[in-house]
Amino acid sequence: MFARVNGMLLSEETVEHAVDLLAQAAKNTVPGAIGAGVSLISNAGRKESAGSTDRVVREADDLQYTIGEGPCLSAWASRTVVNVEDVHSDPRWPNWSSAVVRLPIRSVLSTPLQHQQTVVGAMKIYSAAEHAFTAETERLLTMFAGPAAALLAHIQTKDLPMKLSESISTAMSQRDTINIAKGVLMAQHGFDKDAATLHLIQVSRAERVTMGETARRIMAASQRQDSTPL
Repeated sequence: MFARVNGMLLSEETVEHAVDLLAQAAKNTVPGAIGAGVSLISNAGRKESAGSTDRVVREADDLQYTIGEGPCLSAWASRTVVNVEDVHSDPRWPNWSSAVVRLPIRSVLSTPLQHQQTVVGAMKIYSAAEHAFTAETERLLTMFAGPAAALLAHIQTKDLPMKLSESISTAMSQRDTINIAKGVLMAQHGFDKDAATLHLIQVSRAERVTMGETARRIMAASQRQDSTPL
């Protein structure tokens, strides 16, 4: 798999394809994994690119980037392996845990992608079982992450700067939309910031859409009310 990725990068294919391949390799390598993801993260903590094996992983990961908390971001920030034995009872990321409770995920293992002194992102695997990942699993994923980080740290593709710029712009736009929607909810219902965030999560979960889509609907409804003639 590493040989395939290295050859692909040398032929200037996209970074998204590289992280997709590495995510699939991680899933195949770790026993008990139902899905895996690889994320490149900027120094400011923003997702620059991400690859995943399926929709469940993408949704769980996107919630981390949108809410701003979760095991993947913690692994990246702390430069240590993060093992979540049970998403339903782990208290470290309450907003993220509440948002993913409907997904078939109970255990998460995340490791930083570190090359020399630089942490370029994080790799994570998900399981539908509680207490799925052991110390041996952590060792295996860490061994896998080493060469993966080295490959991703040396990506030299002609379209990478443009793709990263587009990804950052999209993430910033979505974050702004969600923050504006929170302000609308706070003004309309007297919510504080945390209550507005929780409301967005609950509505998104009930309607099976992303928080970004829920935020856009709230803003559109507010604009219609503002334009209604007296």
